Amino acid sequence: MQLSDVERVYFIGIGGIGMSAVARYFRSRGVAVAGYDKIRTLLTETLEGEGMDIHYTARPELVPAAAADLLIVYTPAIPNDFPELVKVRSGQYTVMKRSQVLGLISEAMRCVGIAGTHGKTTTTTITAYLMGTAGLDPSAFLGGIARDFAGNYVHGQSDWVVVEADEYDRSFLTLHPEIAVVLSTDPDHLDIYGDHDNMLETGFRAFARQIKPGGQLIVRYDVAEHFTRLDEILVTTFGIGRGDFCAHNIRVVHGAFQFDLREPDGHLIQNLRTALPGRHNIENAVAACAVTRLAGGGEEHLREGLANFHGIARRFETVLRTDELVIIDDYAHHPTELRAAIAAARELYPDKTIRGVFQPHLYSRTQDFAPGFARALDALDEAIIIPIYPAREAPIPGVSSQLVYGMMKNEKRRLLTDTQMLEATAELTDGVLLLLGAGDIDALVRRVVAQHRKTTVSHGK
Repeated sequence: MQLSDVERVYFIGIGGIGMSAVARYFRSRGVAVAGYDKIRTLLTETLEGEGMDIHYTARPELVPAAAADLLIVYTPAIPNDFPELVKVRSGQYTVMKRSQVLGLISEAMRCVGIAGTHGKTTTTTITAYLMGTAGLDPSAFLGGIARDFAGNYVHGQSDWVVVEADEYDRSFLTLHPEIAVVLSTDPDHLDIYGDHDNMLETGFRAFARQIKPGGQLIVRYDVAEHFTRLDEILVTTFGIGRGDFCAHNIRVVHGAFQFDLREPDGHLIQNLRTALPGRHNIENAVAACAVTRLAGGGEEHLREGLANFHGIARRFETVLRTDELVIIDDYAHHPTELRAAIAAARELYPDKTIRGVFQPHLYSRTQDFAPGFARALDALDEAIIIPIYPAREAPIPGVSSQLVYGMMKNEKRRLLTDTQMLEATAELTDGVLLLLGAGDIDALVRRVVAQHRKTTVSHGK
């Protein structure tokens, strides 16, 4: 099927952050969009307001009849026995994964694919923003809701497209980028890859081999050893203190990070400023600067873009701030991400008590990384662990939040239900509260914040 032939698209799992971006792409081009999702959320309500017809229970009869102009898009998070998916697979439908559709969309464009086990969403969004500031006007498919774009899809007018290249289910192997970034290669999704070596070979190295001849790979300096012997591809490194594109002289000025960027030819761009928290975000910014420079952006565009970039929802997002209490929402769901979020909180609020609520995501990930989760959470002054968000998975015997709790050494840790957590956090009056996880904890975040806003109003503050 050619995308130009598509007049209707039906999404099975339309409310996912990646799926909804593709839905918005089609809707922006006048294509009729409808679909299913499990629960109504703020995002699905927004999609409905944009003219998409969405329902929330399995209704195979609502799937349009197979036709030449109809495309069915699904996410691998949907179980194989889901009735609507069973129907379209057994009929004469054109059925594609979201990643396959992204591959088709980007095939004829100048694609920037940003991969890595951490930092993809932030780096993809900064890159799209910097390229836009430089007048390159890219389209972009983002893995989060960007404040500067008011969404997760950017409708650009040029032939550039910036795509978050997801390693889950080897989705990024549908892409053939002109410029690719690999931010990190830590073990993850071992339910898909089996082990880390296989993840490197059949995941990240396979992705790098799909870069178009004459293209560029930008890789963090400490994992560059995994990307040797790539024919017809220029490999460039980045990092803090090391790399071809390198951040130096990092300091905090008036509550924001400033740094100098040394480029491969030795040129130094001084006093770049970003309000994003944490040194991991300086690395993300350096990678985005490297892409923008290689795509033709100027020094002044980096300076202006970084200074004006506002960040992404659920990426160290401050959702409540009073003189005494700060509440921060973060998508962290891997030990490395937890460590980065907690370290950022320590650096920004060195004199405050740092508390955290963590919702593990997936039984398989909890089983694989329980020791790492425990070590990361031990860095909190006080920790609360709530039940696992299972997403697509069935329970694994012996795997629960108790597994992480039992490995922790932090004496001020509690294992609570969602309701107990809400009660406990309602009593907080000071410090920093981190709400961490990639499941439905975002719905709990809204309730935590609402409790404190109600308390603030009742006290006349």
